[in-house]
Amino acid sequence: MARAYVGLGSNLGDAEANVRAAIERLGCLGTLRATSSLYRSAPWGRRDQPAFVNAAVALDTELDPHALLAELKRAERELGREVGERWGPRLIDLDILDYEGRTLEGVELTVPHRHLAQRAFALVPLTEIAPQYRALLARLDPEARAEVVKLAPPTG
Repeated sequence: MARAYVGLGSNLGDAEANVRAAIERLGCLGTLRATSSLYRSAPWGRRDQPAFVNAAVALDTELDPHALLAELKRAERELGREVGERWGPRLIDLDILDYEGRTLEGVELTVPHRHLAQRAFALVPLTEIAPQYRALLARLDPEARAEVVKLAPPTG
């Protein structure tokens, strides 16, 4: 059994409901050990779009990193995500933030997530459930951290 941390985000439709549905769906891939609160954050990469709702989960899974990625992509499709522009609006986005502390670099999968250290919207929810990432969050610009606002307590 491996511990994976998965980041979730949505900024189309009922974004909070989308993230909650995705969290529920992730329970099919293993055992959810922790779920962060929901957060509202400014878009990253492309600013001319609606704010995002973000969360993070700790998932204990039997899936290896590549199999987990494939299942996350399948879950995104099942939840209604359509292929769109990079960093554009999305119904749901599921990213492996970390997998058992491993380092993997490939075309399809890089772990830890290649932009994790730059993204307050991923680190703020992640540090809520995995305090070992607080030092990484502390390195971010305080203005970036301030753009991430808690919306609701953890689900389930």
